[in-house]
Amino acid sequence: MPKYQDLLGCGISTQLKQYISDFDEIVSPGDDDFQSSGLVSQSVIRLSFLTVIARNNIIGSISTERHKQLLNLFH
Repeated sequence: MPKYQDLLGCGISTQLKQYISDFDEIVSPGDDDFQSSGLVSQSVIRLSFLTVIARNNIIGSISTERHKQLLNLFH
């Protein structure tokens, strides 16, 4: 986001019941990018819940491949 260089991010939840099929993404302990994500248990990346996040509040990351896959859902 302009001026403060904050990021637009998706909500992440361990409440898998919030998962929307063919839209959200589930990150599981067996996934290649699970450890780098900073998550501690299986979680859903909620594309329907966007928020602005201060850059210094980022604690992990997902793989480039998963990021591209999520972005392709909007095309």
